Amino acid sequence: MNAAVTSKEEILKTSRELIRQQGWSSVSIRSVAAACGVSVGSIYNYFDSKAALMSETVGSVWQEIFHRPDDADVFRDVQTCITWMYTRIAYGCEQYPGFFTMHSIGFLRDERPDGKRRMQQTWGHILAGLCSVLKHDARVRPDAFTDTFTAEQFADVLFSQMLSAMLRQDYDPTAVLEIVRRTLY
Repeated sequence: MNAAVTSKEEILKTSRELIRQQGWSSVSIRSVAAACGVSVGSIYNYFDSKAALMSETVGSVWQEIFHRPDDADVFRDVQTCITWMYTRIAYGCEQYPGFFTMHSIGFLRDERPDGKRRMQQTWGHILAGLCSVLKHDARVRPDAFTDTFTAEQFADVLFSQMLSAMLRQDYDPTAVLEIVRRTLY
């Protein structure tokens, strides 16, 4: 057995791979240590509990699913961004079956503060990105947003639709794109 793991990221990568192959219940300090080829104590050098390991793993899954693409054109307009987001939802569901349901319902039900914080942080980041795209899309009509219908409110509606799609495992953005087209352009 190796005396030390080369990085925290290596442990998280191994945890993600265990989830892909065997599901969420396969992740434990012992199973991750065995898969990394290190002692249990080596894992505890990076994570003080299974809850900490799971929390970081969840964060790394979100990061993998919604990592910033190399092509900045994805954030050029609202429709391109939404299409990209739905593509990433499909990728997440394929790579991590049950992730969106487990994460949103599991962490809320168990009231794990760190898990909730990570979920809200990730969702806040996605929502902020949507707002930015809405505000910078050159094709949006100048009168599309008002004091009573703001870009932030519309981003919230779009994000709600995305969350619903995640839970339903519906990767077709056609209806949402039509709503965007009719509302903004």
